[in-house]
Amino acid sequence: MAGANCGDPATAIHRVQGTGAQSSLVGKTVTVEGVLTHDARGPDGFRGFYLQQPDAEADNDPATSEALFIYTRKHEGELGQQLRVTGTVKEYHGLTELVDIRQLSVCGAGELPQPIKLALPWPRPPEALENMLVRFPEPLTVIDNHNLARYGELTLAATDQLTPTEHLPPGPKALARTRDQHRNRVLLDDGRAVRGPNPIPWPPDGLGYQQTLRAGDTVTGLFGILDYRFDQWRLQPARTPEFHTGNPRPKPPAPPAANTVRVMALNLHNYFNGDGQGAGFPTARGAETLAQWHSQKARVTATVQRISPHILAVSELENDGYDKASAIAELSQSLGLQWRFIATPGGDGEDRIRTALLYRSDRVTPEGKGQRLQSGPYAHQGRPPLAQDFRLPGQSEVLRVVVAHLKSKSCRNADGANTDQGDGQGCYNPRRLRETQSTLGWLKALPKKPQLAGTLIAGDLNSYAREAPLLRFEAAGYQSLVHRFHPCTPGECNHHSYRFQGRKGSLDYLLGSETLLDRVTGARSWNINADEPRALGYTELPGGQGPWRGSDHNPVFTDIRLGR
Repeated sequence: MAGANCGDPATAIHRVQGTGAQSSLVGKTVTVEGVLTHDARGPDGFRGFYLQQPDAEADNDPATSEALFIYTRKHEGELGQQLRVTGTVKEYHGLTELVDIRQLSVCGAGELPQPIKLALPWPRPPEALENMLVRFPEPLTVIDNHNLARYGELTLAATDQLTPTEHLPPGPKALARTRDQHRNRVLLDDGRAVRGPNPIPWPPDGLGYQQTLRAGDTVTGLFGILDYRFDQWRLQPARTPEFHTGNPRPKPPAPPAANTVRVMALNLHNYFNGDGQGAGFPTARGAETLAQWHSQKARVTATVQRISPHILAVSELENDGYDKASAIAELSQSLGLQWRFIATPGGDGEDRIRTALLYRSDRVTPEGKGQRLQSGPYAHQGRPPLAQDFRLPGQSEVLRVVVAHLKSKSCRNADGANTDQGDGQGCYNPRRLRETQSTLGWLKALPKKPQLAGTLIAGDLNSYAREAPLLRFEAAGYQSLVHRFHPCTPGECNHHSYRFQGRKGSLDYLLGSETLLDRVTGARSWNINADEPRALGYTELPGGQGPWRGSDHNPVFTDIRLGR
C-alpha cells in the first residue's frame, strides 16, 4: 500500500548532494523520494540502504550525484521499490547520508536506474557518482589483495601498477606518477562492515592454499554501488563478479647448468624457531605457534629445493647464535644433509634478525672464513653484511658472495633527515645510503685474491631500482643482474620481488661486479610470494606446505659460470 505522502513535493536527491565535496544541507531535515538500489541492512551490513533518483527525475548535471545512503534500522522497503524518506543530512567521513530517519514509506514498485558505465582512470570526479549504480564493462586487474581476509577487500585498477621509483628518479615525476596511480583505483568490497569475514568473499568458490587469487588476476562483471568509506572509493557489488587468472602461479625454474654456481637470495619474513626444542612460541617475530613455524619451514624448504641453489643468501633470520637449537642450524638441517652454513659468532650485530649464508657442501667449498662488517653504521645497529668466498670443487676461481640487508623504509622512530622527505624513497634513506657507502668501502678493503672472479652482493636492500642506494652501488660498478636480463618498465615488470600498497617493484637484488657480468648466464625472480594473498601466509594458514607464500618477498637467483 502506498505511503500517505508519496508523490508530494520532495527535495531532489541531487540537490541534497550538491556540486561540492560536502552537502550544503548538512544538519537540515529533508524529505526525498527514490528507488532502493541496494540493501545493506542485513547481518554485518552497513545498517542502511542506497536510494537513487529515478532516471526520469535526474538533473543530467554530471557534477551532482543522484543517490544517497540512508542510515536506518527501519526495515521497510525492498530492492526496486519507490520509497519516501524523511531524515537529517549528514556527512560521515566523506559519505553523504540521511540519518535520524523519521519517516520511511513504501510508495510501490519503482524502476531501477540504469547503471552508469565507468572506466579507470576516473572519467570525472567520483564524488558526482557517490552512492549510484555503476558498472565497469571492461576487465579490471587485481593490484592488491592484502586486506582480502581482513576486510574482504581487493584493490583494482585498469592495469597492474609499478612502484614509480623502480623506473623514475625520486622527486616530482615519481610523486606525480603516484598520484596518477591513486586516481586509477577502486576497491572491490564485500558489502559487510566486519573484520575477518567468514567465509572470505573472493574468489566466490573459496580461497585456499591451492585455490588462490593473485595480484595480476582480472575481474569482470563489476556492477553495483559506488560507495565511499574509510577514505576509499569502492564498489559494493550487486551481483557476484567473475574472476579470471591473469597471473598464474609460475613453474619452478630449470636446474643450474654444469660449471655454474647458482646463488639465491631470499628474505625469510622473520624466520624464528622458538626455543629450538618445539616450544618458546610466540616468538619475538614471525611464527606465533609451533604449527606456524613448521609451515614456514616447509614452505622455505620447498622454495629452496625447487630453485636448487648452491649458495643461499638470507635475511630476516633469527639472530640466536649457531648451536643445534638455533634457527640457522634448524634451517640448514631441513634443507638436507649436504647443507652447511657460515658461522660468524660475535659478529652478527644486536638486531633481533641477521643476514646469513648457507651452501651445499657437495657443490661449492668455502674459501677462508666469513667476515662481517662491524664498523660505521654497523658498529651498534643494523644487520651487518657478511662476505664469504666460494669455489667449485677442483677449480681455482673464487666467487665472493656478500649478503646485505639495508634498513627498512618503516618510519618507526625516524627523526630529522631520516623522516620521509616526500621524494618517494620513504623513511631512513640517509641511513641506507650510509650503510651502502660503508659496505662499498669495506668490500674495497677486503683482500684481492688473484683467482677472484668477482663479487656478488645479494639481499634485501629496501630500495627500488632508481633510488639513491642502488644508484650508489651502480656507480661503484655493481649492476643488478635481474634488471640486466629483465628490465622493469611501466608496461612490463614480470620479475619484481615485492608488492606494497598495490605497487610492485624490486627490493631484493643480486648485484654483480663488472668482472662477473660476462659470466652470468641468467638472473630472475620466482614469483611465488609477493603476489599471493597474505591470507595464505604461514601465520594465517599454517597448513600450507609450500612453496607458496612462504615469505612476503619473492626469491631472486642467478647462475654464474666458473671454471671450465
